[in-house]
Amino acid sequence: MTRTFHAGRSFTTPTPEIAAALEEVSIPTLLLSLVHLTGDPRFVRDFAQAGLFLNEVQGFMSEEDKARARAAALPVIVDYRDRGCPPPAPLAPGLVREMLDWAAAEPVDDANLALVLEELDLDGTDPRRPAPLDPSRAADFRVVVIGCGESGILAGLRLKQAGVAFEIIEKNGGPGGTWWENTYPGARVDVANHLYCYSFEPSNHWEHFFAEQPELAAYFDQVMNRHGLYPHVRWNTEVLGAVWDDRTATWTLTVRTAAGTETLTANAVITAVGQLNRPHVPDLPGRESFAGPAFHSAAWDHDVDVRGKRVALIGAGASGFQIAPAIAGQVAHLDVFQRTAQWMFPNPMYHERVPDGVRWAMDHLPYYARWYRFLLLWPSADKGLDAARVDPGYADQAYAVSEINALARLMFTDWITTQVGDDEKLLAAVLPDYPATGKRTLQDNGSWLATLKRPDVELVRTPIERVTPTGVLTTDGTCHEADVIVYATGFHATDVLLPMTITGRDGTDLRREWGERPYAYLGITVPKFPNFFMLYGPGTHLAHGGSLIMHSELQMRYVNACIEQLVNGGVRALEPLPEPARDWHRRTQERIAETVWAHPSIRHSYFKNSEGEIHTVSPWRLCEYRAAVEKPDWSQFRVEAGETV
Repeated sequence: MTRTFHAGRSFTTPTPEIAAALEEVSIPTLLLSLVHLTGDPRFVRDFAQAGLFLNEVQGFMSEEDKARARAAALPVIVDYRDRGCPPPAPLAPGLVREMLDWAAAEPVDDANLALVLEELDLDGTDPRRPAPLDPSRAADFRVVVIGCGESGILAGLRLKQAGVAFEIIEKNGGPGGTWWENTYPGARVDVANHLYCYSFEPSNHWEHFFAEQPELAAYFDQVMNRHGLYPHVRWNTEVLGAVWDDRTATWTLTVRTAAGTETLTANAVITAVGQLNRPHVPDLPGRESFAGPAFHSAAWDHDVDVRGKRVALIGAGASGFQIAPAIAGQVAHLDVFQRTAQWMFPNPMYHERVPDGVRWAMDHLPYYARWYRFLLLWPSADKGLDAARVDPGYADQAYAVSEINALARLMFTDWITTQVGDDEKLLAAVLPDYPATGKRTLQDNGSWLATLKRPDVELVRTPIERVTPTGVLTTDGTCHEADVIVYATGFHATDVLLPMTITGRDGTDLRREWGERPYAYLGITVPKFPNFFMLYGPGTHLAHGGSLIMHSELQMRYVNACIEQLVNGGVRALEPLPEPARDWHRRTQERIAETVWAHPSIRHSYFKNSEGEIHTVSPWRLCEYRAAVEKPDWSQFRVEAGETV
């Protein structure tokens, strides 16, 4: 990333085309860009946002104010064009702080300042980039990265920047992880993708505000190519396990390919396998008896043509929520089997394409893209966590856990009831009976309920008794005939690192050590497992906002610092001490218990293990987690000095 990119590119766009582009842009973002263009704060001081809300990027400004802003902007942009688009002068820190407060429509607290300034990166320095290590010391140090999804790509990229030898082992035939595997109809990201991308590798050319799977797969392919990562990857290779050798301070990994198994040796291991990558298919009685095609949504069988077929879609969480609207107009009949109704967050932009004017502004207006990213980040950072926190003094805990949570429930309920209309039977089926945000809240632009109202679609809330050769039998005795069954039934999310066997110091088996309660110090390292690092480890799943990619960047900076200690610091092995790891897990559990996710009314949630406990989700504010992982505290580690054997 260069400063020139942030400053925009020179252009000769005719004035009428600029005026047309301004009709499509985010006006608050435009005004912030104008401050950079002119150095004049009047562009934020003379205008006011009425508020900032998730996926609402116009600041609730009146049409009159938006027109006034466009009129003020046009001559400034034309003058900038005519001057040859020179790089704007840096802004004073005080003015940047004023702009942050204006953009957030509230003061940006000091705790969040470091995080948002890193994300803005107005200097174009990529502040999370690692420094190159001593080449003479790094020459014999080797890292194996397990997984080539978003966090594995990031790990390889950062290791390459640091000058560390590495190899990425990937079970699939290409990069992207979940965006390689999930090719089902309607698959798309549910975080605005101008935020759901690496901070140092933004894309101004997304086709949709919420990118579809092919766009995301192409993005990760482009990043791989741009950073020369393909030669470092072994495709179609699965890691079965890894064993630590205390004598040599190395890991021996067993991998499986089509040709058989082999072993690899590494000084350090980074797991980047995610938590939503091992499909869960329920063990329904009679499942194997079904005579037609049946497959999990993450392994969509594209050889099966569902057009004109009767389809049973088992599961209506995040994947089923996308699949049903995508195929409903093609199939003869669709039965949607849903165990628990889902709360929906209204998002009219969910299927919208990015207008040409927005693309133009991101390419050419200085810092427009960076401030747009901030407008997406700020309302998603911790607002969801505010709504998830339990207020013990709130009277009706069965309805909501706080006043904010009750307001969210009212908003979601209004969104649902407005669409359902007077169909009381459907409303009873789709309106959840638990507090809002207690489970994953789904993004909705109206397509879900419109699908359920179709005459050729039936929502089935009656439990499944068994699968038959010709369909699905529910407990009320109804047989739902089907030609195809799709299992949109989620993943083994709580079985972290499944199915690998990781053996650490003194023969300690990680899965036995964890049982059903996976934990890690800061979600990254585990006692008894030296030189072993996890991205997206236990306790780091984001259920309240932000972006997992941003979380991965914070974690990888921490891992880079640990590897620097191993390479430059004359250290052969490091691992967290037991007490800091236990303390972090204890404090995380205390925070989790104070959230709606742990609410006793929520019996079915992929957050929870078989005991109803939550060990995979992060309850921390994004700024709190950033501060915790900004740099390692070596007093919390067992550090063994000396060279490897």
